[in-house]
Amino acid sequence: MEDTNREAVATAVQRVAGMLQRSDQLDKVEQYRRREARKKASVEARLKAAIQSQLDGVRTGLAQLHNALLDVKDIQSSLADVSKDWRQSINTIENLKDVKDAVVQHSQLASAVENLKNIFSVPEIVKETQELIEQAELLQAHRKLMDLECSRDDLMYEQYRMDSKNTSDMNLIHTYFEDVQALSDELAKQLWMVLQRSMVTVRSDPTMLVSVVRIIEREEKIDQRMLDRKKQTGFIPPGRPKLWKDRMFKVLEDTVSTRIEGTQSDTRKSDKMWLVRLLEITRKYVLDDLIVVKILMVQCFPPHYNTFHRFFCLYHHAVSARIKDLTDEDLKANEIVSLLTWVLNTYKSVEMMGHPELCSECDVNQLEPLLSQDVVDELLNKYVHTFTSNITSWLRKALETDKKDWLKDTEPEADQDGYYQTTLPAIVFQMFEQNLQVAAQIDEHFKEQVLKLCLKQMNIFLIRYREEVIAYKEEHLKDRQLPQCYVQYMIAIINNCQTFKESINSLKRKYSQFAEPTESDAAIEKTLNEVAKEGCQFLLDEVFLDLEHHLNELLTRKWLTGSHAVDTICVTVEDYFNDFNKIKKPFNQKMTSEAHRRVVVEYLKAVMQKRITFKNAEERREGAERMIKEAEQFKFLFRKLAAEEDTELLCGAIAAIAEVFKLTDPTLLYLEVSTLVSKYPDIREEHVLALLAIRGDASRDMRQMIIETLSQTTPSYTGVTQPIFKDIAVPTISMTSMTSMATAKLLK
Repeated sequence: MEDTNREAVATAVQRVAGMLQRSDQLDKVEQYRRREARKKASVEARLKAAIQSQLDGVRTGLAQLHNALLDVKDIQSSLADVSKDWRQSINTIENLKDVKDAVVQHSQLASAVENLKNIFSVPEIVKETQELIEQAELLQAHRKLMDLECSRDDLMYEQYRMDSKNTSDMNLIHTYFEDVQALSDELAKQLWMVLQRSMVTVRSDPTMLVSVVRIIEREEKIDQRMLDRKKQTGFIPPGRPKLWKDRMFKVLEDTVSTRIEGTQSDTRKSDKMWLVRLLEITRKYVLDDLIVVKILMVQCFPPHYNTFHRFFCLYHHAVSARIKDLTDEDLKANEIVSLLTWVLNTYKSVEMMGHPELCSECDVNQLEPLLSQDVVDELLNKYVHTFTSNITSWLRKALETDKKDWLKDTEPEADQDGYYQTTLPAIVFQMFEQNLQVAAQIDEHFKEQVLKLCLKQMNIFLIRYREEVIAYKEEHLKDRQLPQCYVQYMIAIINNCQTFKESINSLKRKYSQFAEPTESDAAIEKTLNEVAKEGCQFLLDEVFLDLEHHLNELLTRKWLTGSHAVDTICVTVEDYFNDFNKIKKPFNQKMTSEAHRRVVVEYLKAVMQKRITFKNAEERREGAERMIKEAEQFKFLFRKLAAEEDTELLCGAIAAIAEVFKLTDPTLLYLEVSTLVSKYPDIREEHVLALLAIRGDASRDMRQMIIETLSQTTPSYTGVTQPIFKDIAVPTISMTSMTSMATAKLLK
């Protein structure tokens, strides 16, 4: 209390200090005092009211406790009186045992009298019930059956109550009513037959199905009543509980399973499309049956059966079991794809379980997968393994077929633009396209996986393709007359490389969501470029094998006196390029450039081999003019073959060397040579010495001075895109002598 007082005083002081912070607030002291007095009076009034309320509650509680105590005493006295009366009545109860037995016997006799009419008419009722069952009057038959069972069960129950150990009388009753159990079994068979044909029955005679359900519901209630009586008395009639409701659901489940299993095709061995047909029949049966369930059968069952959902699940489990059985069989690759496509796509689509007629009742997304992910992965792996083996075999056969075409005496076919081609790219990518279309039916991830596999196999195939092309060329070199259309088929092979590139890009655009190039893409691109480049090289080798004799005539005495070697070279190259025009871009452009460069290089090689030495200024002039003329011939030829080709640099090298030969004043020779070196910085010392040797008028000191001066200057590479003289070797003196002797011998 002291702490509370101190706390109250401190609070009051704080409040007063807060109210009297300014001098003008002193005038309101009386007003503050009255307000606080009113608050105090209000608090005291509430406190008094609360205390008074508590006191009243305590008084009421004490009064109720007093009354309860008086009631307990009265009850205790009454219980004592009851206990006294019970002890006095024990002897009386024992004396009434005979009366009790008489009452039980009277009850049994009354039951027997009540069922006497039925007991005597049991054979007649059994016969009538049998006839009703045979006539499919199931409701009436069940009514009579219930009467018979009721009479039997009542008699047995009364016998059980009188003497449960008296089995002889119980067996007598059971024997007398033994036909009742046979009737029950016969009726059950009829019920199950109706349920087994429920999909047909509900269309033609739905009342029959309703009758069956009503009978089963009656039996379910009787079962429950008998079980309740068993809990009280320990007695239950024979054959109970029948559990016909559980049996009904089991029959329906077996019926659905049998219907799904019955779709199996009998022509599997002879029909490659057996699985597709089976799955389509299954889809149609399931969809049709579920629509019938929704529209007709639901009305024949009580609402609490949740009939549609139950059938929906039954069909799902039956289909799932059938699909699992199919996965255990030895399926081929195309069958695996058909099965997975149906399982992963068709099953839950609007064509089947997701049909608009069904989706309003059940959510197809709540269904468990028909196959576990492990089984799906196992099937996919099996398909990939089989597909890899098949595609390897297909590619091998396609290449073997293409190789046979290479040996034909007729030219290959041309496309709409006139470019030679073989059927190999079309065959290969038709195979890829078919398999990717199939894979796309399963899912996007598997489609990407198959595409990667196709590209991987394509890379392996192209490596083999390159080896076969090289072998084709080597076999041709053994006898250049065979095969007759070697050039045309080599052109087709080069064009195939471009077709392969375009087809691969088309497949990626169509079947891949990823635009980034992969390792397989780079490897395929590299291999195709190598095959095309080598094919172009093989064709140029073919050209220059025919030109070899004419190239050997260049820069010889025969050439100087009027050879037509360059004319023949130009005609031959142009003739070949009439066929080379059938090569697709960009390979035809590269090939023209390479041919141009190679002709010029071969010409320059002929110069550097020093096959001729000019004896005087007249020969130098004639030779130089001939070289300039032939350079113009080459320019004209390759401008004609490729209008966009820049021929100035390459053919200009021949003209530039001709200017070195044409120079009449030897003192200006250094200036002319330095001009040549500035245009072609890759020219080496031995090239310059060879040119000076061919002129025939450059002294040793002059050659030495020119070489020393050139070696002190750093050539500029501006304007030169590709070296020309880099790969041109200058033979030694001994080699030059041997070449000259060989050339002279050849000319003779």
